Amino acid sequence: MESFESFITGTINDNLWTVVPWLLIAAGTYFGIRTVLVQLRMVPDMFRAIIEKPGHNDPDEDVRKGEDKKKDNGISAFKAFTISAASRVGTGNIAGVAVAITLGGPGAVFWMWMIAIIGGATAFVEATLAQLWKTRDPDGTYRGGPAYYMTRGMNAKRLALIFAVAISLTYGFVYNAIQTNSIVEAVGGSLDRDDLAFKLVVGGIMALATAAVVFGGVHRIANVTQVLVPFMAIAYLAVAGIVIVLRIEEVPGVLADIVGQALGFREVAGATVGAAFINGMRRGLFSNEAGQGSAPNAAATATVSHPVKQGLVQTLGVYFDTLVICTITALIILLGTNPVYGESIQGASLTQEALANVVGPWGTHFVTFVLFFLAFSSILGNYYLAQANIQYLTKSSMWLNSFRVVVIGFVFFGAIGSLPLVWALGDTFAATMVIINLIAIVPLAGVAIKLLGNYREQRTAGLDPVFHRDMLPELKNVEVWDGSDSATRRSEKDQAR
Repeated sequence: MESFESFITGTINDNLWTVVPWLLIAAGTYFGIRTVLVQLRMVPDMFRAIIEKPGHNDPDEDVRKGEDKKKDNGISAFKAFTISAASRVGTGNIAGVAVAITLGGPGAVFWMWMIAIIGGATAFVEATLAQLWKTRDPDGTYRGGPAYYMTRGMNAKRLALIFAVAISLTYGFVYNAIQTNSIVEAVGGSLDRDDLAFKLVVGGIMALATAAVVFGGVHRIANVTQVLVPFMAIAYLAVAGIVIVLRIEEVPGVLADIVGQALGFREVAGATVGAAFINGMRRGLFSNEAGQGSAPNAAATATVSHPVKQGLVQTLGVYFDTLVICTITALIILLGTNPVYGESIQGASLTQEALANVVGPWGTHFVTFVLFFLAFSSILGNYYLAQANIQYLTKSSMWLNSFRVVVIGFVFFGAIGSLPLVWALGDTFAATMVIINLIAIVPLAGVAIKLLGNYREQRTAGLDPVFHRDMLPELKNVEVWDGSDSATRRSEKDQAR
């Protein structure tokens, strides 16, 4: 097992992650220039888009036909946001930040911020493309993602097949094992248990809980995540606020360490600038997933009036994940502990220790509580992202159910896997998905730019933007966006303009 771990870390990841950060930076910068920094200048539109309801673009339309109800059995922008946030906000925000800091020092946090800001434009492009080329299922729900825009936008069927397999393995198997692994570490820290019997019990509980939800479909997943994610995030932010208030005099120094070490202005024992850069990029990508091609699968489920709206919502998700939740975790760790950098990897246990040092022993159990539910919601979100691609590969319910069973098996397996190994595998698969996804979204960026222009023209005219495929007839293979969805119909007020 140790030799396999060394092969994954030293031979594969060290080479892949020499290239991947620069690819992400180059792509994000390119998209930022092409969209004129859409990730910064359109923040108000992001908040407007996230509160829209599916099928209610016209507030004066009180009665909807039964046929329309069937067509519009969609997911709101907010629910789609929580599905993607469920896979984003989890162990990457609590255990992943600790991993980044222990391996790269405080400066790793700065590079997590940078990949979020630069990656905001990337998230916008990939989610907008997913919305454009989504497909409608017989029950009225939508699905889509990179495999769909690779097929319909690029006519790259083989690339789509490779990506669909890669994301199914990554999110269905590897990332879910990471979630369970972190839960075991956190619960074990609370109960002072690390024996095999304890791990098997926790793994069994997680497997059963996962099975109860994933066999219920996307609506059950959305209904669970839209409650779990906001509640746990708010609770975590509230306690973090207590830590910051109690150690407020130390906050300026911590922020100075984060920026200074990242840029080489301050030396931190055991933490080099290069280690900060690489580990910040790795953990930042694992946390916010911008450019990885995962969130677009959730973005495509939303019923919105214009593809750009969900692109903006997904950009907001990147900020919420990294600039808010990850920063809070970093402050808890750096205010509550003095970790040794660059020697050994630490995960959730470091965050538990840090919080307990500031607020008392109950901090350990609080991190366990939050991590358990965030990681569980991540398992559900990860599963859905994988499911969307299994459905791309096959229409067979037998294969889908078989996949669900294997997913549940990996949820259980994560309880007994080693911490370094599961995180190393996560890095390998994340890098693979980034490379495949960038091959598609870079040449397709022009399509997202056209959609953004169409959106801005309507917004400038004082209209709530809607999109019909005949507005941009040069875009081919667009299955939906034919005006049949009530969300894409103009309100009486807009029609009168």
